Amino acid sequence: MSASRLNVVICWHMHQPQYCDLISGTYELPWTYLHATKDYIDMAAHLEAVPEARAVVNFAPILLEQLSDYAGQVRGFLSENKPLRDPLLAALANPVLPGGKEQRMALVSACLRVNELRSIKRFSSYQSLAEMAGWFREHPTGMLYVGDQFVTDLLVWYHLAWMGETVRRNNEQVKQLMDKGHGFTLQNRRQLLKLIGELLSSVIDRYRVLAERGQIELSMSPYAHPILPLLLDLKSARDAMPDIQMPHLDHYPGGEERACWHIREGIDTFQQFFGQRPAGCWPSEGAVSAATLELLEQHGFNWAASGESVCQHSLSVPENLALAGTSHHQAFRVKDGRLACFFRDDGLSDLIGFTYSDWHADDAVANLIEHLENIAASTREQENPVVSIILDGENAWEHFPENGYHFLNTLYKRLSSHPDLNMTTYSEYLESSPDITSLNRLVGGSWVYGTFSTWIGDADKNRGWEMLGDAKRAFDKVEANDSLGSEQLLAARHQLSICEGSDWFWWFGDYNPSDTVSDFERLFRMHLSNLYNLLGQEPPEYLSRTFTHGGGEPGGGGVMRRGQFSG
Repeated sequence: MSASRLNVVICWHMHQPQYCDLISGTYELPWTYLHATKDYIDMAAHLEAVPEARAVVNFAPILLEQLSDYAGQVRGFLSENKPLRDPLLAALANPVLPGGKEQRMALVSACLRVNELRSIKRFSSYQSLAEMAGWFREHPTGMLYVGDQFVTDLLVWYHLAWMGETVRRNNEQVKQLMDKGHGFTLQNRRQLLKLIGELLSSVIDRYRVLAERGQIELSMSPYAHPILPLLLDLKSARDAMPDIQMPHLDHYPGGEERACWHIREGIDTFQQFFGQRPAGCWPSEGAVSAATLELLEQHGFNWAASGESVCQHSLSVPENLALAGTSHHQAFRVKDGRLACFFRDDGLSDLIGFTYSDWHADDAVANLIEHLENIAASTREQENPVVSIILDGENAWEHFPENGYHFLNTLYKRLSSHPDLNMTTYSEYLESSPDITSLNRLVGGSWVYGTFSTWIGDADKNRGWEMLGDAKRAFDKVEANDSLGSEQLLAARHQLSICEGSDWFWWFGDYNPSDTVSDFERLFRMHLSNLYNLLGQEPPEYLSRTFTHGGGEPGGGGVMRRGQFSG
């Protein structure tokens, strides 16, 4: 690795929470398989197309399990006629469509949940169907006169819109369906389902192959994507926000044991799917504390990553006064720890997430490279600088023309061939960087604003923690009484892990879109209720009532957030 070149690590984080009701086996929301056919496939294909490019790809283990489950569902349906456990996917596959007015209206509404500008208006046939569907949503009695063909065509176009651009350009079946435009048959639906199954079955293998040939480094997040610092110590939220309003919960019961469980289970799941042990970890939401990094090191990780603001907050405390003015474009260790922590460049990452979608791809990539060249100039005297561009690998692209096809293709080609930029991975970087700066104190926080405010501090978020704390105490009591069989206890522990995921808390609060808040609030209460049922206990009455409502419209519809406050 040349010391005269600026090291650039692009880290894509892939994650979805558990959408499956683990008791009934039904998927309540379809986002895992839809993001697989559109985004996880495209992201692999763009790397495959530019072998010189390098990246880190991070997976949440619970996503890997869902991808495998969906692939198995489609295989089972096509080979043995086993039922599909996702209502939307089942509607695409089953000969008989739902007949009730309410059922049809729900299906029609589901087939409009996609970016209107980039995915609906792009295709005239889909736009016509969507306009009619919009009229039916305003005049629901009209659904009495809606025939099967309208619903069929809308279902097919919805799934075509959720196809990756690399698939759309290269798959003859998809081209033929799009050319046909309307009047789709059951055979057409089954062809599309078969393709979806093939894509789902290929996702994990494609990333494994990319890793085996050394083009990407695979890393992981803890199993069900919990905020580790808060499991370890709820009061760590006060590290960056001393005046934050805390829940009526002194600490999360048995938090350290639960954090260790998520790490161990995550490693086991990762190894099951990729056949190797990860060297690095993107802690859920880049949420770190000194205790979190120590725990990751104890479990054998060499590196972790977080947000730029965490670095800024840490460099501003008196304990790190000697490091004042130090660039965040390097790796750090905490005190005598061995684990290296990298920090996201918020500006560059947010340009991709929020700005470049409206730019011509050539201009966007040229602008990004200009920023990198400026960083290279400003860090010329620094030994082995590294820029970390970190963002999720699924949510930005629906805002780009053609799912980011031109941007990603141009990005990989230009970066990998730039004479002064070195695309690399974190593990490769560490092989050539034995001397890493030490922080005397790390201020706990996440990639969002350098705090934990996205997951705790708001009244509704705090109420979520109180509900989770109640459930954990119920679990601990049952476990201590040894009143469950081993299999039932195992199922309850797994269900508990789902409840500990970060996504539920992300959505609680009035600044998010109300429809999505409703989805995730309902899922959280469902998962908690399932836990009580597995414990053989009646769920508390409060789980029958909605406790948080949305109403806002932040960037990316709530799915994305900037790393720092923007004016």
